[in-house]
Amino acid sequence: MLAVDTGVVEEWLSEFKTLPEASISNYATNLKDKSSLVSSLYKVIREPQSELLEPVCHQLFEFYRSGEERLLRFTLQFLPELMWCYLAVSASRDLQSSGCIEALLLGVYNLEIVDKQGHSKVLSFTIPSLSKPSVYHEPSSIGSMALTEGALSQHGLSRVVYSGPHPQREMLTAQNRFEVLTFLLLCYNAALSYMPAVSLQSLCQICSRICVCGYPRQQVRKYKGVNSRIPVSSEFMVQMLTGIYYAFYNGEWDLARKAMDDILYRAQLELYPEPLLVANAIKASLPQGAMKSSKEGTRCIQVEITPTSSRISRNAVTSMSIRGHRWKRHEQPENGNDAPELGNFVIPEISVTNVAGERTGNGEKSRALAENDSQHLQGVQETATDPRNDSKGMPEIRRQKSVRKMMEDGINSSGRVQF
Repeated sequence: MLAVDTGVVEEWLSEFKTLPEASISNYATNLKDKSSLVSSLYKVIREPQSELLEPVCHQLFEFYRSGEERLLRFTLQFLPELMWCYLAVSASRDLQSSGCIEALLLGVYNLEIVDKQGHSKVLSFTIPSLSKPSVYHEPSSIGSMALTEGALSQHGLSRVVYSGPHPQREMLTAQNRFEVLTFLLLCYNAALSYMPAVSLQSLCQICSRICVCGYPRQQVRKYKGVNSRIPVSSEFMVQMLTGIYYAFYNGEWDLARKAMDDILYRAQLELYPEPLLVANAIKASLPQGAMKSSKEGTRCIQVEITPTSSRISRNAVTSMSIRGHRWKRHEQPENGNDAPELGNFVIPEISVTNVAGERTGNGEKSRALAENDSQHLQGVQETATDPRNDSKGMPEIRRQKSVRKMMEDGINSSGRVQF
């Protein structure tokens, strides 16, 4: 098996050395389809005593500084495995066998911290403001805060976080080791959408191993080879969670779930607040069922976006609510008695002009008119049903109509109602 891998790797090394400059673009395009080569390179990296490890690391570094974007991504896909091999060898204190891996990691780091002109890079990150819409929120969706968009805009100064400039490193030590590795993992996460499935699997596996080696959970996971504890930093664990979060939604649910549990386990032991916060947030946002792998391509992380129609907060102060408060205040009578009610609805107090005497509520006035009307109609009906008046017929009907018209005219002439 090792002879077959050796042959594939040696052919790859010799092919690139004799490749003309004009053919590099086509070569980089076809390189990602060579699955046998990728698996062979993983086997060489996992074997620190292999004679091919040093030329492979040198070739991967040549890919990275070639300037070809696809060759750069080809090197980046092996970054998690290279980190694990370096940390495993460092934990065993056999630093001589990891010299070529350390040189490759340092070379990639020193290339990334400067721009094309050789000046130090300063990375900037803009934190979303509550007053400005983003893919994570809209100002109208913040209803429980009882703040308007105008009030939020006063506190909407964008905050920019800067990272860098980073110093160049000539060697990895215990003091700067995770500073370099954290930055390298940040570069890897920036190209996550281009990473193949085998690279995401490697990321999840090395995250689990780094977090549980030397702890009781290592026996549960059945990891062999490294029994000593590997120190990690809080920032490095946050970068690991970033890549694992992407792996959840791109076909690696089982491995990503196991890796997240191991990172949460280690963060609890180390009492690191940042990875604890991020891991618990990821765990709370995951769907109930496992995400199936997509053969057609990568899947995006779903984010709920509020609709474009405007929403009025339940607690927001508007002109309608102010009018309602003013209406309730005028409902209360001056003498302190309860306002009259009609059914379950409170009827506001009204005043009638050109009417002397005590004012009555609208409900009482309507009830009095209704009682008078019914009594008068009842008397008219009794007169109409009298046997002595059966011979009159139509005159009685006309009399009823005239009475109703007189009553309506009397009501309409009572005055205007003022609210």
